[in-house]
Amino acid sequence: MYKGNSISVIIAAAGKGTRLGGDIPKQYLMIGSKPVLAKTLKVFSDMDEIDHIFIVANEEYIKHCRNIVGSYEINKVRDIVRGGCERQESVYNALKAIGEKCPDTDYVLVHDGARPFVKRHVIHAVIEGTVEKGAAVPCVPMKDSLRMATDEVMSRSVDRSLYFSVQTPQGFRKDYLKRAYDKAYAEGLCGTDDASLAEKAGYKVMLVKGDYGNIKITTKEDLPMENRVGTGFDVHAFAEGRDLILGGVSIPYERGLAGHSDADVVIHALMDALLGAASLGDIGKHFPDTDDQYRGISSMVLLQRVGKLLAANRYTVINADITVMAQAPKIGRYTEDMRDNIAKALDLEKNRINIKGTTTERLGFVGREEGIAAEAVCSICR
Repeated sequence: MYKGNSISVIIAAAGKGTRLGGDIPKQYLMIGSKPVLAKTLKVFSDMDEIDHIFIVANEEYIKHCRNIVGSYEINKVRDIVRGGCERQESVYNALKAIGEKCPDTDYVLVHDGARPFVKRHVIHAVIEGTVEKGAAVPCVPMKDSLRMATDEVMSRSVDRSLYFSVQTPQGFRKDYLKRAYDKAYAEGLCGTDDASLAEKAGYKVMLVKGDYGNIKITTKEDLPMENRVGTGFDVHAFAEGRDLILGGVSIPYERGLAGHSDADVVIHALMDALLGAASLGDIGKHFPDTDDQYRGISSMVLLQRVGKLLAANRYTVINADITVMAQAPKIGRYTEDMRDNIAKALDLEKNRINIKGTTTERLGFVGREEGIAAEAVCSICR
């Protein structure tokens, strides 16, 4: 309870996130070890001031929402409500659910499910403003200069000090918000947010200080960067009667390397590093040497597949550094072609790839010229 009043929160999470792209709505994407929605819910669940939480979700994701609530120990969730075709309909459905299940609610906060970085001080400010004025929204001053379009091609500047970027949660007396929505549906009104509907119903809305970090995830650029590092190591013995392929380059030499595929030890080490960084296993998992379809296959083809697999999991390769350990042959004259091949396969700039050769001073397996080893280190981001 907050000063003797009951507060319910509506988490609007029924959107499909089409601007972000991908196979699932943005509110279910992972940030670190948690889905976006779980991070959003946890903030409100852990606040003593919040009494009830109502989640609005697409019907096909209601079960998934229940799993998130249970898996991440989200408390105070009273209902998961079926969303509508538009956000306005979704929030209205939740308002009706509050009236049925928590009729003692005095104030309602409405927050975007894809706004997981909201801070407690912003929520406190909204609650204070709502209790004081009946309706409050968090805003931040515009940073960029603004222009208003006057026709299809012309525009004019406007005074940005008069404009603010509106955030959530937006707070209202429950009866204010209910009347605003009832009026909107009765008159066919459509608002850009809940505050605009309240204003159309004749209620004044107080502005409180928001936070620039309280962003709504809308496009992939809004997602926080996740950086990872991976390592890979591979070794192949020399074999008679085989071509020597390193980094996709055929190198003139008396022997090649033994292996199920073309035995490109450079590319194998790199693929293991990339897969490891993304926690996607290793090349043995994806391209087992027991499968005849990979017999003699070019490792560059497999590298392209690894690149597509990383892209499907929203990873981008930042750079890769590969060390080739060979007593013979010398590879210095071929490294630029290897870099070209790898950059092309992964659709990267060549300056993101580095390859260097070394010997082992005639020590060990490599030093005895029994084979070649390679080690790769890579960094990726999501």
